[in-house]
Amino acid sequence: MMALVPATEEPAASGVTASAAGPAPQLSVIIPHLNTPDLLARCLDSLLAQSLPAGRFEVIVVDNGSRVPLDAVMERFPTVRFMLEPRPGPGLARNLGVAASGSACLAFIDADCIAGPGWIAAAHAAAAAGSIAGGRIRIAVANPAHMSGAEAFECVFGFRQAEYIARKHFSVTANLAMPRAAFEEVGPFGDIHIAEDLDWGRRAHRAGKALTYLPDMLVFHPPRPDLPALKRKFDRLLEHDWREHVQSGRRGWRWWARAAAMALSPLLDWGRIALSPEVEGLGNRWRGIATLFAIRWYRARRMATIAAAPPSAGAMMWNR
Repeated sequence: MMALVPATEEPAASGVTASAAGPAPQLSVIIPHLNTPDLLARCLDSLLAQSLPAGRFEVIVVDNGSRVPLDAVMERFPTVRFMLEPRPGPGLARNLGVAASGSACLAFIDADCIAGPGWIAAAHAAAAAGSIAGGRIRIAVANPAHMSGAEAFECVFGFRQAEYIARKHFSVTANLAMPRAAFEEVGPFGDIHIAEDLDWGRRAHRAGKALTYLPDMLVFHPPRPDLPALKRKFDRLLEHDWREHVQSGRRGWRWWARAAAMALSPLLDWGRIALSPEVEGLGNRWRGIATLFAIRWYRARRMATIAAAPPSAGAMMWNR
């Protein structure tokens, strides 16, 4: 059985090229992983099929305490470095990967994603030029001709990277590249108590770092399959939001105002699904719109429930 390198041990030097004595990699790709070995293998296939015009890149997978063995994936990808971060939280796993990496350029992708063609080269070009860049994330729908309501909803609202970057100053860490110097200046990702991608982006913005949106730096993300899966996602995000609301000392009426706005928002946003080029066909659009109303009203009710009976540590252990 192959063993993961735990966080307390010095990581062995390896990478996409098997020789540890070779030149330093031009790009380090960091992947946190938890309990999805088949999807991880698909992600690694999409990465290792790519190349840099000059030099090499390394891939570091940091397992975050999986119950599912990774032996088969480790045997299949001997040039990838595998490590272990047992403390829960993808941010902590990414931090360990960065500490073990050997490049001045960093890129982050999630284990359930597929890197689009040219992603490695685009991420390296951005980081080497000194940019912190977030790329486009598309939903990988199995059958575009017949989407579930959750799939149609996520195609429009799942990962609005351009909006996140322009208005909220952060990129989802499923598709993010940066110079190592920027990471060291801003500091590590937060733990499981917070939305670590949003937190890191805000800290970078406060430090005067500009974040760039690169639509050609493309990643494909699997959709949530149904409404219950969407609800679980937003349960976690709402608990993070409530924690931030309380810690920032905001008044209670602001949370209730947000809940009211959430309940009304489908009346304004349904047209985004009706007109989106990402969703084709009347049936797909209707199912997506129905899911939009269902999930926004669910979130509004959850916000009211959270305000009346604040949660304990549920969000802290969402990946266990």
